[in-house]
Amino acid sequence: MMYKPEDFDIIDMHTHPFSTPDTLIGRYWKSTDMDDFVRELNKVGVYKFAGSVIHTPAGTVDFEMIRKLNRDALMLRDRYPQYTPGIHIHGAYVEESCEELHKMHAQGVRLIGELVPYILGTWEIGAPGTLEIFKEAEKLGMTVNLHWGTEEELQNILTSCPKLNIILAHPGDGDNAVMRWDFVSRYPNLYMDISGTGLFRWGMLRYAVDKCGAEKVLFGSDFSTCSAGMFVYGALSENLSYDEFKLVMGDNFRRLLGM
Repeated sequence: MMYKPEDFDIIDMHTHPFSTPDTLIGRYWKSTDMDDFVRELNKVGVYKFAGSVIHTPAGTVDFEMIRKLNRDALMLRDRYPQYTPGIHIHGAYVEESCEELHKMHAQGVRLIGELVPYILGTWEIGAPGTLEIFKEAEKLGMTVNLHWGTEEELQNILTSCPKLNIILAHPGDGDNAVMRWDFVSRYPNLYMDISGTGLFRWGMLRYAVDKCGAEKVLFGSDFSTCSAGMFVYGALSENLSYDEFKLVMGDNFRRLLGM
């Protein structure tokens, strides 16, 4: 049988809500009204969502921009209680980032990211400054949603922060997807969301669950860059059991964030 969206309390854990027109990253999205963003998610059965506010800068990113994006995320949470904010850090600003983690943690924030180094700075994922920040996040029990880096960078983080829960974004396609799911299967604190490319290949979700276990796979769409509806119905059309779907479509995210 094929399940319906209303059969699950779906959380789209990988979205990018916006506070101003310059933080709207969907290429084809025309509306600058966040109410429309929420309505589009609701239309396909998604009533809870999470993720970071992203700005594509014209020049160098300073930490004031990072702070502003994080404050915008809190503002959106106040306006939309169904939203779980993800915040940013920056490896070139270690002291400021660690201070920001503590401030956001005190505000109830438990999600960092999605972090996108190629948009919000010139630092590398595995740089020493970034590792220091991740170690602080590990102490606070926060979870990181991280855009894919190299295996070497990711292994460095996983070795340095063995208790930090990391959700990688985007399985990719073909050999890349096979490699990434295999990589996720090898680390107990490593997970992956299904946003971006990959789900359009029939059987990818079933493969991921068989390879890693349903407890390591999370639903995310990358809305409004990608179609939330395509991800909801694409995921639900795969041959998973009710209990597997329940984990993927929301329960795993709730568990990782202590919701």
